[in-house]
Amino acid sequence: MPTETLEFQVEARQLLQLMIHSVYSNKDVFLRELVSNASDALDKLRLEKLRDDALDADVSDPHIEIDVDSDARTLTVRDNGIGMSYDEVGQLIGTIANSGTATFLQELREAKDAAGEEGLIGQFGVGFYSGFMVADEVTLVTRRAGESRGTRWTSRGEDTYTLEPVGDAPQGTSVTLHLKPADPENQLHDYTSPWKIREIIKRYSDFITWPIRMAPEAPAAAAESDEAPGPETLNSMKALWARSREEVTDDEYHELYKHIGHDWRDPLETIRLQAEGTFEYQALLFLPAHAPHDLFTRDSRRGVQLYVKRVFIMDDCEALLPPFLRFVKGVVDAADLSLNVSREILQQDRHIEMMRRRLTKKVLSTVKDMMAKDQDRYATFWREFGTVVKEGLVTDAENRDAVLGIASFASTRHDTEPTTLKGYVERMKDGQDDIYYLTGESRQSIENSPHMEAFRDRGIEVLLLTDPVDEVWTDAVGEYEGKKLRSVAKGQIDLGAEEDDTAEAEREKQTEEYAALLGWMTEQLDEDIKEVRLSSRLTVSPACVVSDAGDLTPALENMYRAMGQEVPRAKRILELNPGHQLVKGLNQAYKEREDRTALTETAELLHGLAVLAEGGQPKDPSRFVKLMADRLERAL
Repeated sequence: MPTETLEFQVEARQLLQLMIHSVYSNKDVFLRELVSNASDALDKLRLEKLRDDALDADVSDPHIEIDVDSDARTLTVRDNGIGMSYDEVGQLIGTIANSGTATFLQELREAKDAAGEEGLIGQFGVGFYSGFMVADEVTLVTRRAGESRGTRWTSRGEDTYTLEPVGDAPQGTSVTLHLKPADPENQLHDYTSPWKIREIIKRYSDFITWPIRMAPEAPAAAAESDEAPGPETLNSMKALWARSREEVTDDEYHELYKHIGHDWRDPLETIRLQAEGTFEYQALLFLPAHAPHDLFTRDSRRGVQLYVKRVFIMDDCEALLPPFLRFVKGVVDAADLSLNVSREILQQDRHIEMMRRRLTKKVLSTVKDMMAKDQDRYATFWREFGTVVKEGLVTDAENRDAVLGIASFASTRHDTEPTTLKGYVERMKDGQDDIYYLTGESRQSIENSPHMEAFRDRGIEVLLLTDPVDEVWTDAVGEYEGKKLRSVAKGQIDLGAEEDDTAEAEREKQTEEYAALLGWMTEQLDEDIKEVRLSSRLTVSPACVVSDAGDLTPALENMYRAMGQEVPRAKRILELNPGHQLVKGLNQAYKEREDRTALTETAELLHGLAVLAEGGQPKDPSRFVKLMADRLERAL
């Protein structure tokens, strides 16, 4: 096959320019990424050989090799791993097959966020491109294990790259960087310096399972001995999770997290777990300090790395943690699993299920300890991941109580400090039997809701729930420590205050006085509501709409429809405030007028205003606006 000159995919070209021209606080990251890629290639070859013993591949001495040539100013990272075929080189290096990359790049350029740029390396599996930060030209030579022909890829990081077959390539991949001149002021070090290579490998890659070797420096004068020194192994190769806590520093844990989590920040918490007995495994898990930008996207990576006896099995093993803990990163190393496993087999494996349950409980108990001992760190965790963790209240009945124990919510008790359900129950007023809450898009919209008026007047605490998942879990949980969860926007509300004889008589008088108006309005608004009644929750607003106790809220209806599920639209209840002058005037006009055409419009406007007050939209906005404009015009 002749040499081909091809153009980069648009996103790949944009990323190359970002790599070359952006100013990084630490360009050393390029070597970490190239070594990590080489380690992955060795992991894949070991796994492939285990699955296919007939594979024609040399696995006698898996290793990573670093060669430097100070005169030619080149640095080569070489492995004898799985390698790539001709087609794979074009697919994996010439393109970036990940949705959203172009959008992310655009946002990155606009924000000029240097930390965000560094986080992009590895975020989309494009660590190879980081070589262009320090090199004018990159050459890759590779041969896939089991194939006879290799491939050479070359580019100067501009618009094009070349591909050509080579016949004498060794198994694996070598990446040769033609280095730029050293520029200390721009944090561009001399990467032909052996001490600099040692420093980077020790800092970033000491935990890599495979030996990372570097040829010894050439002596200044010819050595008298005929025996040349062998290559130097730069890394310890001892997995951090296999070492005792006393042997490992926090910095080493943090570097491991940055490698497997593709994050440039330190983790919020490190979790160690070692299980012994009939089924042994070790786990080293990390709670990130910040939520990744793709946490709620369907294609986001989740799960931890799975090893068996320190042999890499798979990345992103989703079976080891439930979806509501998908942000947790780390490593699980099992002693008794089969090496020849697939994701489908893992889903049915009882050992995996045992690990999943234990790891889940360990993460939740760690957060509970954090909640008790370090409120600031807990607050960071809940701010970043609370919305995701609350999904467990719906999907994981086994751990529901544990999730409720670490959950906190905004409430009317304090403007900024959240509360736990336990704290809420401890503060409940005498005679209060229910835990009250209200859902909405924001705290401000909930606090201004008409549904809150009576609760505010009586000083009854209400939970203010603003996450979409709150619409679902409140119904799924139902109660906490025998106290029912009650939405202040659903059903009849009895705040437990005992009425004296005068108040009770006044309530009966109002019911009788407004009976005719309520019945008439129910008929006039029959298409939209099931009932009009007097309210016990309004003190200032003229009206509000509420749902029946067993009905879905409008927000939940919309959520199901957005997921493609058709649900019948439930009619709601219109409640009137008998103490409001508008309602009093409407009742008086109803009694005095025989022609009620204008009153019908007033009833329609009153219903529309109630819908708007809770953040909804009238069924026919243009008609509502016309009626309102006509009324305003007549009032001038």
